[in-house]
Amino acid sequence: MNKAHPLIAIVIALAAVPASAQPATPGAAECAALQTMQLPGFVLSEVSAQWIAAGPAKPPLPPTLVLPARCRLQGTLDRRKGAGGQPYGIGFAVALPEVWNGRFLFQGGGGFNGVLGEPMQGLARGFAVVTTDAGHRSPNGNALDTQFLSDQQATIDFAYRAVERVTALARAVIARHYTQPISHSYYVGCSTGGREAMLAAQRFPMEFDGVVAGAPAMRSYYAVLGVDWVNVQLNRVAPKDAKGQPVTRDALSSTQKQAVIEGIRKSCDANDGVRDGLVFNISACTFNPKALVCSGKNKGAGCLTAAQAAALERAFAGPRTDEGRQVYAPFAFDTGIADTQGLGGLLNGGFNGSTISTTDLKAAVRWADTNQANGITDTAGWTNMTTFADRGGKMILYHGLSDSTFSALDTVDYYKRLGEANGGADAVRRWSRLFLVPGMGHCGGGSLTTDSFDALTAIVDWVERDTPPDAVVATRTAEPKLTRPLCPYPKYARYSGRGDPNDVANFACSTP
Repeated sequence: MNKAHPLIAIVIALAAVPASAQPATPGAAECAALQTMQLPGFVLSEVSAQWIAAGPAKPPLPPTLVLPARCRLQGTLDRRKGAGGQPYGIGFAVALPEVWNGRFLFQGGGGFNGVLGEPMQGLARGFAVVTTDAGHRSPNGNALDTQFLSDQQATIDFAYRAVERVTALARAVIARHYTQPISHSYYVGCSTGGREAMLAAQRFPMEFDGVVAGAPAMRSYYAVLGVDWVNVQLNRVAPKDAKGQPVTRDALSSTQKQAVIEGIRKSCDANDGVRDGLVFNISACTFNPKALVCSGKNKGAGCLTAAQAAALERAFAGPRTDEGRQVYAPFAFDTGIADTQGLGGLLNGGFNGSTISTTDLKAAVRWADTNQANGITDTAGWTNMTTFADRGGKMILYHGLSDSTFSALDTVDYYKRLGEANGGADAVRRWSRLFLVPGMGHCGGGSLTTDSFDALTAIVDWVERDTPPDAVVATRTAEPKLTRPLCPYPKYARYSGRGDPNDVANFACSTP
């Protein structure tokens, strides 16, 4: 469960979202009054209220983005002493813009949370925004720290309760501050925030009108196993260091890694009508690493050995038990799997956050199967969404195909099961859509990918205008610049064969 990549720019792109309510303009005096407020049902401590003048955003948001004047309310909910005498409580921060558009946005967290981020997503558009540390503070701001799991209540808060409690608190604060009701409520997040967005729709179906769940950490401990499986296979052909330990990232040389990427491009890139380094028609990708095995006169620096090819084939097929049970989803052969941006691609060893051996496969499977935290944080098994859908709720899922932390194909599997449990694929597409992003790593990044897109406008338009996202325009900001439509699964972006291949206008969503 990785600390979220700086993806905020994706979901708060600067396209305007029309206000749905008359603006309310309480100022510094009303902000100060929140510090001593009493709210029935909530025990607050360490409360501070600060009026912040309009000014440029802080990283990871672009400094060119100007945030409005706002009240920032911070505090702790349900403060207590927990296991080992450690202090616990649900930290929260609410940003209340001077001119409010009537909307409420819950900004998801990352990693194991434990860090209280700045509530900024959607703030420039006039949303009232809340974020939380999910019930614990990590030492030194380390969002991957798991010490809190020794405390029962802190584990429950992280798994789901913090979302419920902070949602209720934020609603009460907003009502007190603006003295008018919320028009629409949204949840947006990636990684752990994506899991939180899913559980917001699954477990609290009456609370949110629209959710955006990116690269969701649906079953994080099995995802760790998925990456560990890749490392197990690569370590079988990796060179050893001075201590006799396999060096995973050197299982393939840099030349061989590039040969793999070129092999994927040769086999799969043109299946969407244009060779551009991006594999949009992933269902038609038939790349097999064995095609890169060569010998004799044809043997070169980019050739794979038979053992390397077999290791890659097993690695990307996903972990299975000795009895053949698929434990976690396969990974896609995508052009970003060797990219060193962000968390690094799977060919470099990916992200390995487990405490298990990367050479003992049976131990890895046993570890994932018996881990006690699986059930409480799992959102992959929740497919009954009747209440959320019937009341008009909308859900957007997105996932980078080169994600080296959570397999995009696991999200595809969830989306398929969602259809099976809710009246079929066509029925589900009326309220939920999945967008796959070629070349994108975990929540963003990738040297060639089109990873800048505005999912927040898409979900708002769907909820408030009943305009489903038949495509979401994505941009590559690095050179060479281009735009592409992200199409709702199972459709993909296909080049028409006419006009500038870097222009989104010359692509259409096509069925495989």
